[in-house]
Amino acid sequence: MRKVIENQLKIGQTDIPNIEIDLTCRDEIPQLLLGLQYIYSNRQIRNEVFKILKKIIPKKVDADKGRPGMDLWKILVLGTLRLNCNWDFDKLHNIANEHKTVRAFLGHTIFEFDQSYGLQTIKDNISLLTPELLDEVNRLTVNAGHDLVRKKDEVPVLKGRCDSFVLETDVHYPTDINLLFDAIRKIVFLTGRLCNDLGITEWRQYRHIFKKIKKQFNFVRKLKSSSSKNREKKAQRDQLIKDAHMAYVDMVEVYVQRAKDSIAILNGMGIGSVASILSIENYIAHAQRQIGQIRRRVKDGETIPHHEKVFSIFEEHTEWISKGKAGVPQELGLGVCVLEDQYGFILHHHVMEKQKDVDIAVMMVAEAKRKFATLSCCSFDRGFYSPANRQQLQDFLDDVVLPKKGKLSQADKQIEFSEEFIEARHKHAAVESAINALENHGLDRCLDFGLKGFKRYVALAVLARNIQILGAKLRQRSLERQRCLEQLAAVKIKIV
Repeated sequence: MRKVIENQLKIGQTDIPNIEIDLTCRDEIPQLLLGLQYIYSNRQIRNEVFKILKKIIPKKVDADKGRPGMDLWKILVLGTLRLNCNWDFDKLHNIANEHKTVRAFLGHTIFEFDQSYGLQTIKDNISLLTPELLDEVNRLTVNAGHDLVRKKDEVPVLKGRCDSFVLETDVHYPTDINLLFDAIRKIVFLTGRLCNDLGITEWRQYRHIFKKIKKQFNFVRKLKSSSSKNREKKAQRDQLIKDAHMAYVDMVEVYVQRAKDSIAILNGMGIGSVASILSIENYIAHAQRQIGQIRRRVKDGETIPHHEKVFSIFEEHTEWISKGKAGVPQELGLGVCVLEDQYGFILHHHVMEKQKDVDIAVMMVAEAKRKFATLSCCSFDRGFYSPANRQQLQDFLDDVVLPKKGKLSQADKQIEFSEEFIEARHKHAAVESAINALENHGLDRCLDFGLKGFKRYVALAVLARNIQILGAKLRQRSLERQRCLEQLAAVKIKIV
């Protein structure tokens, strides 16, 4: 049994529209809470948001049965708070149990100091949110922001700017030997614990086995090529490195084969956790791939093609991205493309899986145009350019600001040297500010697991950022109103 929100107020509880938020504080928490308060206070927006959140509840479950789950409104508040403030779950856990104003937004009173949230409860409930649902809520949030900033009876003509950046995954720097070490570590510990639980003594020394492998790995890791000009010494050093790698690989291969034999026995007997066995088999596949690549690289002197490499055995979607930035030779993660309007709201985002900027330019505009029909102009940088992109974008937009790569023809100069084009190019740099704000509010490194968690993390960060922008505009408007009232009161005092 799960509700969107508890309709009946408790004794001592303040209704969300009546919660007082400190407008003088410049932290992101009051801005986010102001945005959430505005969404909740507008009945039409609130009903639409609640309708979307209800999709989380499984249809097959009877709403009147089962134990009560966390209210969906609380999940939305905690999820956006975590990403907007760039917290981990431990910090969010403490804030949810200790922060007075946040607990008021969660529906608690000052008398409910004994009611707290468990860390795993928060993790499990936030993971129920999906990128698709968050995208729908984000569209409602952006529309609410447009209604707030536009003048009465004015249809806002949206002008967008599009760019991409890399969101890093939570992985270490990959080398073939440490990826193999990750794989064998998981194989040894998972197989050893599984056999111990089943009373099988074959892997009783699995901790000792791991220490032997780690010792050999550390020996290989610390070996460096010789810088000597003496060819004989250099050859001896190269042979030492080669022999150490082969000894490391041979040792690992023995225990990989031993784990395969143990899994075969368990499968033949029909015992053991299916999930654990599948996990071990997955790591065995990773180990065998890395063993083959190390042999090819060290023994055969072969260069491993880039498309065959895996950069993390835990976050398999991780890509090696080199964007040519000064001081940043490579980034490990996935590209994220965002399209922002002139008011600072992010209209659409896309996680780029084995895609480049040029591959998604048309798709970004088409999706943003589907959600916000008044989008009439969008600017890009040269990475998005192709003749086909420029031609197709003209079908969606009135003005396409897409600089051409290379030498300009006379027709291109006529387009790119126009005042409108130059003005849009100057304003395009503002999207870098939006990207920097996203990186400061959660999208510097993804802390969630898997590709599904990665996409949810991005969608939640974009939604939280748009709600914060909405709250910032509300805060600015309220402060201006207070300033005007203070000036008016001062004038009245002088007159009297």
